[in-house]
Amino acid sequence: MALLPQPNLNLTDKDFASVRARLESLVRSAFPEWTDFNVASFGNILLELFAFVADALFFYLDAQGQESRLVTATQRKNVIALARMLGYEAATARAATADVQVTLSRVPAADVTIAAGRKLTTSAVTPALSFYLLADIVIPAGTNPPVGTGIVENAETAQESFQASGLADQEIVLGRTPFIDETSTIVATNGAFTEVDNFLDSTSTDRHYTVVIDQDDRATVRFGNGVNGAIPVGQVQVAYKIGGGARGNVDPGKITRIDGAVVDALGAPIGASATNSTSASGGADRQTLAQIKTLAPLSLRTITRTVAREDFEINAMRVAGVARALMLTSNEDAGVQENTGTLYVVPSGGGVPTQVLKDAVLEMVTVTYPSTLTFRTFVSNPVYLTVDVTSRVFLRHGYTAATVRQAIIDALTDHFAVSLDDGTPNPNVDFGFNFKDADGNPAGEIAWSDVFDVIRDVAGVRKVDDGPDGLMMNGAREDLTIPINAFPRVGEIVLLNGDTGGAL
Repeated sequence: MALLPQPNLNLTDKDFASVRARLESLVRSAFPEWTDFNVASFGNILLELFAFVADALFFYLDAQGQESRLVTATQRKNVIALARMLGYEAATARAATADVQVTLSRVPAADVTIAAGRKLTTSAVTPALSFYLLADIVIPAGTNPPVGTGIVENAETAQESFQASGLADQEIVLGRTPFIDETSTIVATNGAFTEVDNFLDSTSTDRHYTVVIDQDDRATVRFGNGVNGAIPVGQVQVAYKIGGGARGNVDPGKITRIDGAVVDALGAPIGASATNSTSASGGADRQTLAQIKTLAPLSLRTITRTVAREDFEINAMRVAGVARALMLTSNEDAGVQENTGTLYVVPSGGGVPTQVLKDAVLEMVTVTYPSTLTFRTFVSNPVYLTVDVTSRVFLRHGYTAATVRQAIIDALTDHFAVSLDDGTPNPNVDFGFNFKDADGNPAGEIAWSDVFDVIRDVAGVRKVDDGPDGLMMNGAREDLTIPINAFPRVGEIVLLNGDTGGAL
């Protein structure tokens, strides 16, 4: 029996030039009398036409194959759609909030009210960030000192009005972006509507709606069909918030300007200034493609509940602004009481999570994805293990000490960063519990050699002193043990010049 010819599985040469070359080779073998392959010949024009069409078809075929799989997709709209097929919704940006203090220029003769929604901005000119009051600030007449406090948010409220069509499955595309998820309220002539994930449990009388957010952070609102979810009637009023992002986490004293004039109850103008005594917090950017690709598959193990220890960590990571999470129960930590768990949360960028963020995590793991009723969960600040580094380095010829010093500091900072630039967890660092020995037991430690390699590989470093005090972490030349509930972060960095003995 004759063997069938083996197929050509070389799929790499699919560009215009490669296809044309293969076509010419085919023509030469099939039609020996065809010898004119001049650029201007009609036959060559046909070859290039076929090669161009093949090039375009190969491009679209490759794109379809690439964009149809979550791990290889590159377009945000496709990643969002594929994640949604797994039941995972990508998180939008979250708005930062800050406590502000408003001080009047004099004791007011009548009540002064700065209404909710009033815009305050940062002192920076390019670009100035806008914050909006969440509630009225009222400074009564005669108040001395004339000071009032309130809370501002780095998000603007937008309002739109639509006419209900009376048809099933009506969709409304909201006009303002970037939409902040879970901030919409809708009221129609037949009453207020409530946002739900889907209409599977909705009856014909349930006034429900869903929100789908696209790759441009634009929201589409969809109503029911009269069987699953009620159909809106008359005028539909939609209010929602836009903005947010990590850039709203401004430093203390940055929110200083009040937009527009401030007047008292008698209409008399009065000078006013504002400031935030503490940093704004809670702002987070929308999830990156890498974060979505990482978290969407993990969400399959939780589905609708939070049961296993890992479920708490996965669902905590669903909350925008959470970079890392660790759940410990009495099985892992003898200091934890029976039937309780401590959920340690590291916010994006490190530091201490705000109470708002911890409350959001607790709601996620106990309400949105309910845990066992008899199990108590405590969301805690992370326990940091600060790593102080002292090193003596020798410089390469042609490099300045200041340049190499900054490069080493940057390299160590990146090595101990909570997340990579794409928002995914940095594999170099983790909670001590997640470092395992050969038997699978927690054995967290920071390897001395890893830090040595980080410094040695910096451009401009000729070598790192390998003597007893050439590189020390927390005063010792040895691996650094991490407690199971601790997360490492870089602390003080002291660099010495090996050639001069002085500071680098």
